[in-house]
Amino acid sequence: MAPEPVKATHPVDEGDPTIGKLVVDVTRDISTLISKEIELAKTELKVSMKFGGTGIALFAAAGFIAVLAIIMLSVAIAYFINWAGLDLHWAFLIVFAFYLLVAALLALVGVKKVKQVRAPERAIAQGKEIPRALKGH
Repeated sequence: MAPEPVKATHPVDEGDPTIGKLVVDVTRDISTLISKEIELAKTELKVSMKFGGTGIALFAAAGFIAVLAIIMLSVAIAYFINWAGLDLHWAFLIVFAFYLLVAALLALVGVKKVKQVRAPERAIAQGKEIPRALKGH
């Protein structure tokens, strides 16, 4: 006895999508989703960059005003020294020498810190071991 052909429980309708059509639709939808996500990220970054740029500009302005304040403080200190009885040119020279001493101390500390910088010896040693590990040693 010959086996009877298996009948589909749901007949195939001409309007039903094929697997190929579904794959094309999914690929198109994923591509659209990814491009929209990229557009959203770009928009968010533009807003963040605007706020970041404004913040940096405000920090720069604050730094500039702080430098002006230090200059004014230096002049005031020189005039206070003059008020204490020393000639004005000597008072300004004392303030200048003080700042020169502070700069020299900062440079000295900076040089000592830079001399403490070392190469990443452990990372270099591990990097040299990679070829041996790849060869199975």
